[in-house]
Amino acid sequence: LCITVFGEVPPGQALRRDGARAGDALWVSHPLHGGLGDARLALEAFRGHVALGAADFEAVRTAMEQPQPRVALGLALRGLATAAIDLSDGLVGDLGHVLRRSGLGAEVLLDALPIGPVLARQPRQQQWQCCLAGGDDYELLFTAPATAGAAVQAAAAAAGVGVRCIGRTAAETGLRLLDGQGRPVALQLQGFDHFAAGA
Repeated sequence: LCITVFGEVPPGQALRRDGARAGDALWVSHPLHGGLGDARLALEAFRGHVALGAADFEAVRTAMEQPQPRVALGLALRGLATAAIDLSDGLVGDLGHVLRRSGLGAEVLLDALPIGPVLARQPRQQQWQCCLAGGDDYELLFTAPATAGAAVQAAAAAAGVGVRCIGRTAAETGLRLLDGQGRPVALQLQGFDHFAAGA
């Protein structure tokens, strides 16, 4: 089954990948009672790589099988966000698209990532893998001026979703993952690539 959805955007109001500016705050949306990576955790449970209790499995399975598109938030961010993308192939991979199109780099604070209660009970490496490279979250990753925090929070509240500032963009290219003390963390992460061999 293949479905294509068409729509219209007022001139000049599309949330594009190429509008981020150095020093913008980097934000991500998340469910009010969950976080990023739940869909990937459910997939790992389906594959038999992770053992979850029945209630936990049902909670993350819902995230995988019934994602909620953030249309209302996207509309509320018009004129506020400088760039945006949906998280379908993993935060690291999708953020990479924004950074390449905008000609920037970024710093992501690992301790700021929104991680839900089920994933939070997994080992830290599993949390990072699911949250940063899992995919199928269908949340919005977006940039906004550093001074626009209150307006971003108000837009999220109006849309009924959570948002979290997870870092900032930078003029220096490349993605840097930082721990709670601001130290670089080396992780081998890659978002889903539709054209990679064996994908």
